[in-house]
Amino acid sequence: MAEVTSSMVMQLRQMTGAGMMECKKALEEANGDIEAAVDVLRTRGLAAQAKRADRVTNEGLVVTAISEDKLSAAIAEVNCETDFVSRNEVFAGYANRVVEAVLAAKPIDVEALLAVSSGSETVGEMITEAVLTIGENIQISRCNSMALETGLIASYIHAGGRIGVLVGLKLGNQLSADNDEVQALAKDIAMQVAAANPGAVTRDDFAPELVARELAIYEAQAAESGRPEEIQAKMVEGRMDKFYRESTLVDQAFIKDSDKSISEVVDAVAKSVGDSIEIAGFIRYGIGQS
Repeated sequence: MAEVTSSMVMQLRQMTGAGMMECKKALEEANGDIEAAVDVLRTRGLAAQAKRADRVTNEGLVVTAISEDKLSAAIAEVNCETDFVSRNEVFAGYANRVVEAVLAAKPIDVEALLAVSSGSETVGEMITEAVLTIGENIQISRCNSMALETGLIASYIHAGGRIGVLVGLKLGNQLSADNDEVQALAKDIAMQVAAANPGAVTRDDFAPELVARELAIYEAQAAESGRPEEIQAKMVEGRMDKFYRESTLVDQAFIKDSDKSISEVVDAVAKSVGDSIEIAGFIRYGIGQS
């Protein structure tokens, strides 16, 4: 019998959209022959899945889930072919089962997620079921999770699921997580991330290579101006400061009051509730965005 490798299983899954275990079993039955394995899946009622697997999935939902204690959360992007299906309650039900599986198992990537149990079946098997039930190609594009030792995590879904955000707040006192002001702050920051799409929480959180690229662009622009070097240096400094103010979450103008920065809003709530508050991190997904 020919050896069935993980790459063969992944290739068959990509061709058919069938679950990992179904693909492995089909390959074993077909003695490692990919095309024969497709036929095996078809005979098991997965013909529609195989035919739809190459259709483009540009629509879908970003979904989130948060644990009862608000210390762990998950986010996933589940895609389909049409906007009509993305607004369908049945599709939303499958998408929510996907993100609940992410919350429970915290898989490292989509491949690992497909093997996670969701009730009596794996997530991969559930997606196969969804394709057969709904009649469109359905794919999980990405997933992630967030966890805090202390604090709380809030989520925000925008535009009917086209954008989803998780935001974590680190608190000095865990009792503050139940405070209405703190919860409202977390929700406001999640809305901020959805609307303003920051690149990082603080200036120090940006990847050095990204900062170096921005700096190189501004230096080249300044050099092209032909102005004296000291003026060029000021031009670069000003443009880098503008980049940081627009792209750093804590430096951004608050969408509800542009006279205040996010850091000022956080400090005001911290002072009001008598606790320390720090933005621990955020995750933002938009449909079709990497």
